[in-house]
Amino acid sequence: QVQLVESGGGLVQAGGSQRLSCAIHISFHSINAMGWYRQSPGNQRELVASITSGGNRNYADSVKGRFTISIDNAKNTMYLHMNSLKPEDTAVYYCNVDQYYGGSYYEYWGQGTQVTVTS
Repeated sequence: QVQLVESGGGLVQAGGSQRLSCAIHISFHSINAMGWYRQSPGNQRELVASITSGGNRNYADSVKGRFTISIDNAKNTMYLHMNSLKPEDTAVYYCNVDQYYGGSYYEYWGQGTQVTVTS
C-alpha cells in the first residue's frame, strides 16, 4: 500500500509560484513530524521544511520567507507552497512522514516530484 502520494511538480519560470501536495494515507494521530526534502543532481537530499505534531515549523535558510508548509487535516494532505522560485530550487521534491505506532518508529517517503525552475 502506498502511504504517501505526491503531486504538483512541473515546469515554472523564475519568480513564479507552485504548490506541491502530499496525500497521506497514515493516521495523523500516530505522526510525529512531516516534512519536505529535495535533491538535485550531484547533491545530497536536504530538508526544505518540516512541521511537528505540535505545529512547530522549520525551514531551510535558503527557502525562508518564500516557502510555506501547511497541513489540511480534513484532507489528510500536506502542502508546500513555493513562491519567488529560483533556478536553484530545481530538484526532485519528496514528502516525508515520521510515525510512532505500536511501540516502533517508522519513516515513509513519497515517490518524488520534479520541480524545474527556468530562468
